[in-house]
Amino acid sequence: MNVDEKTNAEELLMRCFSLSIGVVLCLVYGTVEAPAAEWQRFVIPSTGASADVPVSIFSEETELPDGGIGRRFFTTDRRADLTIQSVANPANDSPATFLAKRNPPPGITYKRVTNSFFAVSSVREDRIWYNRCNRVVGYMNCILINYPRAEKPQWDDVVTRISLTLAR
Repeated sequence: MNVDEKTNAEELLMRCFSLSIGVVLCLVYGTVEAPAAEWQRFVIPSTGASADVPVSIFSEETELPDGGIGRRFFTTDRRADLTIQSVANPANDSPATFLAKRNPPPGITYKRVTNSFFAVSSVREDRIWYNRCNRVVGYMNCILINYPRAEKPQWDDVVTRISLTLAR
């Protein structure tokens, strides 16, 4: 290979490398540029329950229908909802006992129970429901989330963050 051929080969490699980097950057920045949700901490002062809420997703807020302690949040089109509440647990039942007393529906597809919390999830009428409750003295601090099953991939990170930020 002479000097000119070697130079041409090096230039071709550099162009290919630059093009590859450009494609990767487009893919990365294309993903990063998607608008991020705006999050705010919601707190129930009387019980200390709190969790991060994506207020740019759940933009409507109402009281609980049964006058309970907490709030319900909805998307503007009401396709999804989030409830943050404290449920009285005067007997200080364990999460397993508390869950059993609530008679959860049959067909639960995800269930995790520890000494400090339970998390359950399933599908009902083509909607995924997720419920997590953390045990604190006198209460179970809970989140309940319902969203369309077809949108599961878009909701996975949102549900995880809300769940992991629920105060114990």
